[in-house]
Amino acid sequence: METSNERLSLTPNENFYKDGAEYWSKIPPTVDGMLGGFSEISTTDIHSSKTLLKQLFTSTKQPLGRGYALDCGAGIGRITKFLLSDLFDRVDMVEQNPQFLESAKKYLGKTILEKKIGQMFPVGLQDFRPEPGKYDVIWCQWVLGHLTDEDFVAFFERCKLGIKPKGVIIVKENISSGQVEVDTTDSSVTRPMGLLRELFDKAGLDCCRMVKQLGFPKGLFTVYMFVLRPRHEENVGSGE
Repeated sequence: METSNERLSLTPNENFYKDGAEYWSKIPPTVDGMLGGFSEISTTDIHSSKTLLKQLFTSTKQPLGRGYALDCGAGIGRITKFLLSDLFDRVDMVEQNPQFLESAKKYLGKTILEKKIGQMFPVGLQDFRPEPGKYDVIWCQWVLGHLTDEDFVAFFERCKLGIKPKGVIIVKENISSGQVEVDTTDSSVTRPMGLLRELFDKAGLDCCRMVKQLGFPKGLFTVYMFVLRPRHEENVGSGE
């Protein structure tokens, strides 16, 4: 059985970010493009995510605020359009591909764009620094595989500063079955559950809720949602 240190020492090649950016530069700005050809899962995906957020809004221990959300790795804004803009007053988007953000302006539509969207940041998560204390929710979905382990931890350390005192970071990610799986096509990695939890821990985050995504087609990676809070709030919201 591989040790924690051995898993954490896995390092993508030196062109990891360059290759990833090049791959996405060739992907069409459509929902099918964002979901790797599996656009049919979008409705199920959004429904499950919305159910989780609504449970957090009505928590008796620490209800989640509905003021400001951040969509990380936003693409053309699928999650912003159908999830975050529906539940929060304002949404910021961070996406390294500026062409996707331009497409998002049309995809989101005039009403959402004018009434709901705050800032659009054309930058990779490895370089992004959220404004301190701004967000009720920082939402990260199907994007963390494009970060090295070191940048993963550093990104979440910055995110801890970016959420409000009662805010959360929510991660929705594919989970591999036992070891890191490297995809050389899009320059990404899929991490096993143990490694993800270790990286959260290393960033000073505690998981107060973990939910398995149901209803996806067979053959896809298992997907989990993680609700994360800074460690000094480790007892807040746990056990719900």
